[in-house]
Amino acid sequence: MPNLVVVFHSGYGHTQRMAQAVADGAQARLVAIDADGNLPPGGWDHLKAADGIIFGAPTYMGSPSWQFKKFADASSRQWYAQDWKDKVAAGFTNSGGMSGDKFNTLVALFALAMQHSMVWVSQGLMPSNMKASKRDDVNYLVSYAGAMAASPVDTSADAMSPGDLETARLFGVRVRDITQRMKGSAA
Repeated sequence: MPNLVVVFHSGYGHTQRMAQAVADGAQARLVAIDADGNLPPGGWDHLKAADGIIFGAPTYMGSPSWQFKKFADASSRQWYAQDWKDKVAAGFTNSGGMSGDKFNTLVALFALAMQHSMVWVSQGLMPSNMKASKRDDVNYLVSYAGAMAASPVDTSADAMSPGDLETARLFGVRVRDITQRMKGSAA
């Protein structure tokens, strides 16, 4: 099995629930960025040892939370040492609106991965965009760049769409499988 890490920030629990679904699919370790934008003890070591890193952040005001941006800025040491070069990367986000400018957050996560010379994994799921589609279908928000979820701002994380959580889980499976193939071909 590949060694995967999901590094994420969650302000209200919705992105954490999504991170858990991604981690379940990927069989990955969770590393939470705290409310001050810092990693827990050993967090940087877990990222360095990983075969792949899945980034997760809520979308606030059209971009990742400031806590995630602080983490991204702090990764300049890893960039300088090229610690994450050729690792698999992927990303996910959640916001209150169906759009909420989530794509901007995924682009920010993608740009972070490209700065680190990582290899990005796309969503890989067909969209649920037919007349018969329902809100709880997989990839209902129709994302290709990474996993997206929408959760009303006045609800707890327990009220998240089962389809969005299944989309996140399947995304984790895809990242795990692609990382495993890449790791196998490098041997």
